[in-house]
Amino acid sequence: MMVSVRIVFCLCCGALSAALDLKWRTQNQGPDQPQVQQPAAVLQKKQFLHEPLSWRYPEPPAEEEPQYPADFEPKAPTPADSVRAVCGENSVRVEAKKDLLGIGNHVLAADITLGGCPAMGEDPEEQVLVFESELHGCGSQLLMSEDSFIYAFELLYTPSPLGDSQIIRTRSVTVGIRCHYQRKHDVSSGLLKPTSSPFSATKASEDSLYFSIKLLTDDWQASRLSSVFLLGDMMKFEVSVKQFHHVPLRVSVDSCTATVLPNIDTVPRYVFLGNGGCLFDSQLTGSSSQFLPRTQDDRLQFEVEAFRFQQDDSGVIYITCSVRAIAAAAAVDATNKACSFSNGWREASGSHRFCSCCDSDCGTGSQSHLTGTGAPWEQETAVGPITVKERPLQ
Repeated sequence: MMVSVRIVFCLCCGALSAALDLKWRTQNQGPDQPQVQQPAAVLQKKQFLHEPLSWRYPEPPAEEEPQYPADFEPKAPTPADSVRAVCGENSVRVEAKKDLLGIGNHVLAADITLGGCPAMGEDPEEQVLVFESELHGCGSQLLMSEDSFIYAFELLYTPSPLGDSQIIRTRSVTVGIRCHYQRKHDVSSGLLKPTSSPFSATKASEDSLYFSIKLLTDDWQASRLSSVFLLGDMMKFEVSVKQFHHVPLRVSVDSCTATVLPNIDTVPRYVFLGNGGCLFDSQLTGSSSQFLPRTQDDRLQFEVEAFRFQQDDSGVIYITCSVRAIAAAAAVDATNKACSFSNGWREASGSHRFCSCCDSDCGTGSQSHLTGTGAPWEQETAVGPITVKERPLQ
């Protein structure tokens, strides 16, 4: 008990002594003495969160929409146009470009067959694989319609893996090939003849000479995938002749007739080209139809403004042309020409004087077969059905 009293007393004495010392210093401090600033009492306060924290990842910046010119149009893919078929009376010949997919890479010959039949040869100059088959061979199927026999073939491409890997960089392709033949009551008479196939047709003459007619794209660079046009469009055609083991040839178009059925003898019909190569349409209707200037002897291009037959709501037309080929060394003349009318008749090769007969009669020319430099080969080729629709007002 005594010990506790001493401790309290000493603590009180210490505090009293400190207070007296402070008072004495304050009263006896001169003016030159520095003032002693006592620190203020420090108050501490706890911080409280009155609102909960809220944070999230910032939103990614919005992607800017690409800006294209007002007249920008995406470039349409160019069709490969790599397979050609020619239907003969008893067989079919198929040519497939080694660049089958049109991407600059050649396929392996072993990867492509005609219904399981390998290529019989190769044209190194044209870079094509050649297949030939009897109509009943190479996995063909015989189909029949009311007026036609149809032999159906398939050209099959199955890519092999690259090297020792299990990868491929091309895709499998199946190309359907159809040969149409008109049905005859007397099938033993040997009168079965190939007829035009839908949209594009190619027919063979003797001695491995092949004519074709096809629709081209607006830039004249490839076959047109669609056969639908609007009134006011220009239908662009290319007639060609492919020759094997022949002297160079020049192709021309004697006549072209449009019909609503795939038969040139039906009505209504419109002969817009005739008289041995005179394109009448521009003269008769004031259209822009014309031959293009000739750049190759074995190809001839022309364009015809799209049209429909009056009182025919379908807008479907077939165009059948009589095409002719003569030796390229033969001169252009009144029966082998390509004339368009635009403020007068103009010839595609520049020999305009031979167009003067287009307003009268240019003659029929020789119909003999390969007897001399000027003797022609001639075939009918067809394209269709082509559909011409009315252009919408808005």
